[in-house]
Amino acid sequence: MSVNPDPVVETPAGAVRGGRDESGEFFRAIPYAAAPTGTRRFASPTRHPGWSSVRDGTRSGPTAPQPARDFGKLDMIPYFGPGWVRGAEYLTVDVRTPAADSGKRPVMVFVHGGGFVTGSTRAALYDGSAFARDGVVLVTVNYRLGIPGFLDLEGVPANRGLLDVLAALGWVRDTIAAFGGNPENVTIFGQSAGATLVGALLAAPEAQGLFRRAIIQSGNGIGAFTPEQARWVTAAAAAALGVEPTVEAFAAIPDERFLAILPALSGLDLRTPTATDPLVGLSPFSLVLPVQPADDLAHGPASEVALLIGTNTEEGRLYVVPAGTLESTTEADLLAVADRVYAEPETALGALRVQQPDAVPGELRSAVLSAALFGAGSARMVQAHARISGGRTHVYSFGFRSTALAGRLGAAHTVELPFVFDAIDDPRLRGDTGLLGPGDVPVGLATQMHSAWVAFAKTGDPGWATYDPRRPVLQTFADAG
Repeated sequence: MSVNPDPVVETPAGAVRGGRDESGEFFRAIPYAAAPTGTRRFASPTRHPGWSSVRDGTRSGPTAPQPARDFGKLDMIPYFGPGWVRGAEYLTVDVRTPAADSGKRPVMVFVHGGGFVTGSTRAALYDGSAFARDGVVLVTVNYRLGIPGFLDLEGVPANRGLLDVLAALGWVRDTIAAFGGNPENVTIFGQSAGATLVGALLAAPEAQGLFRRAIIQSGNGIGAFTPEQARWVTAAAAAALGVEPTVEAFAAIPDERFLAILPALSGLDLRTPTATDPLVGLSPFSLVLPVQPADDLAHGPASEVALLIGTNTEEGRLYVVPAGTLESTTEADLLAVADRVYAEPETALGALRVQQPDAVPGELRSAVLSAALFGAGSARMVQAHARISGGRTHVYSFGFRSTALAGRLGAAHTVELPFVFDAIDDPRLRGDTGLLGPGDVPVGLATQMHSAWVAFAKTGDPGWATYDPRRPVLQTFADAG
């Protein structure tokens, strides 16, 4: 009996050996840029020098330096992955494909979330076998995080993590045909911080021609820091490290020290006379831009790109339920959070109380975080894209309520991901501390949502009408048994 050899693909940088399973072929940890070591941690990504022998693409590689993330009683390892897996060469992509042939299949490029400080392609949720099963080539991307990725330093390019994603898209354009993908039919999609990066690409001139469609899952089109806010973060980081805020000083510091000072940066109040803190102190890093992406789409490829965008109905519960603040939040705590978000917090809270008259302070805190972190920025992106794209905007809302943490997690941030990736059968997601909880999970909803994403990547039509401000169509994903 003959045995099929492992697939080997020739890329411009060298040959890569992958593996096979029931969904197709996979290739892991393929470099799209040179290792960001030393001073290169703060430089634009550069072309990988290549390799001469066949590279082993059957095993996962290193991840960007990152801290451990603790979400209290909720197990978020399937979302964050294993944390920092050391190794210099972490600017890599993983590829899932039905076959590395001449198939010219639609390509989807996924950008992970994690608050701009954590996450990787190694997270269980991003396996992607369901996309390959359904005829899509899936590419998942590692990018620089934290200080190397997003701290603003004079004399070096800003938003280096975003530049990494742009470099990965360039790799896709030049290489994905060898993996059975069509470089002229690329959909970029991301969740949370990854979705905010996708929104920034819609406004980036450098992204012109690199993708045809985009999906923003729980992103923030107004989530960028102003240059002034970024300077405050840089000053705080330099003070914590005991150095001057220069690239020369930072380049001499090992990644371990960058991670060690992150607790000193948590909770920074970045409100200025002209700007609120877009991340409400939950992360000291974001994009740094003079104009928010949702207000700057005319400068990028947005007018030529079809967009699928949406949020979950209870996003903020991820930040209050696992930590126990759903129950412990006082009126004073609620007002303090609202004061960081709204110019007139008492008025805003009064409006929320009218909408949710029976809500306790912790539930109102969740609602404030939902709107501030995802709702307002997504709404502005919807309106801006609908104006500029001429009928290429599709909007959704995800409302399935997880039964995790005694049924309180609900339709929180990240709960949609197992449905998008059709991965609800993963046992790591179940039980009271798993993302989906111990209760019944509707298989039909996973089929419906995953199929919509695949259809959008293939044709630009997820299965419902485009958004028009005069007739605002909203597709709801809640419970399809």
